[in-house]
Amino acid sequence: MKALVTGVAGFIGSSLATSLTDDGIDVVGLDCFTDYYAREVKEHNLAELRTRRSFSFIEAELASVDLGQLLHGVTHVYHLAAQAGVRKSWGADFAIYTRLNVDATQRLLEALKDRPIAKLVYASSSSVYGDGLPMPLREDQVLAPLSPYGVTKLAAEHLCHLYFANYGVPSVSLRFFTVYGPRQRPDMAFHRFIRAALAGQPITLYGDGAQTRDFTYIADIVRACRAAGDQGRPGAVYNIGGGHCVSVNDVLDLVERLTHRSLTIRREPSQKGDMRDTSADTSRARADLGFLPSTSLEAGLAAEVDWLSRVMAAGR
Repeated sequence: MKALVTGVAGFIGSSLATSLTDDGIDVVGLDCFTDYYAREVKEHNLAELRTRRSFSFIEAELASVDLGQLLHGVTHVYHLAAQAGVRKSWGADFAIYTRLNVDATQRLLEALKDRPIAKLVYASSSSVYGDGLPMPLREDQVLAPLSPYGVTKLAAEHLCHLYFANYGVPSVSLRFFTVYGPRQRPDMAFHRFIRAALAGQPITLYGDGAQTRDFTYIADIVRACRAAGDQGRPGAVYNIGGGHCVSVNDVLDLVERLTHRSLTIRREPSQKGDMRDTSADTSRARADLGFLPSTSLEAGLAAEVDWLSRVMAAGR
């Protein structure tokens, strides 16, 4: 087995690459260090990986890299590279999302259609669903994304399926539900809440806090990615959720308890594109992948608090 992990310097990509190399699997990591958040953060994600003989790194954009050379000998592709963020995907920035999320995925699929790979695992998002659907969300429901970001993730999902249907590319799409844990992106809610609590700074909360999310710990996401690479059904789509559907207000209470700090909350109106509620039906992933989330929300959040405490103590 030889794996290509795109977006390897990110939160999920670096965690997955670490797991693969822990098991002696050769990994080629690709990242172009988009400026969505600081390169320094991503370099820290890669620092330990770069010391491993089974890991090699290429800094390049998927839309322009030599894919023939990149894919040489690769048996498994974990496609995590994307421009993240619901709120920034509006307006002129949408061109970045179409280039990095849609065009780059199509180019990768074109390069894979004549190659005998074992599996392509594509990282999709719960943002493809939209609002007003019965809970928990199922893979066969009508999809109506609320954000341009969600539209690009769904478009890439469709591309994966059509390259499977027409060319036999063994693609599997995983719809991740609100991933958290050590290395979480600095723009994400848990990271912002914990950092603010530890630093004694106020936070901005969009909406009334009664909105709910299905929070999924990073180790469970990594296990799902690896299971999809091993035994995912080509052409299939799977929800990957943590089974912890709680309100943002409840999360804030938990952050205060774990950090032993009080939060000062500035409430702002809900932002366009934000879903009101998410909850994943993971029965398909359980049946095909043997996926069951194993980390409680309190344990996972405590691990993120511990990690971020050390990051801040180091001055980062």
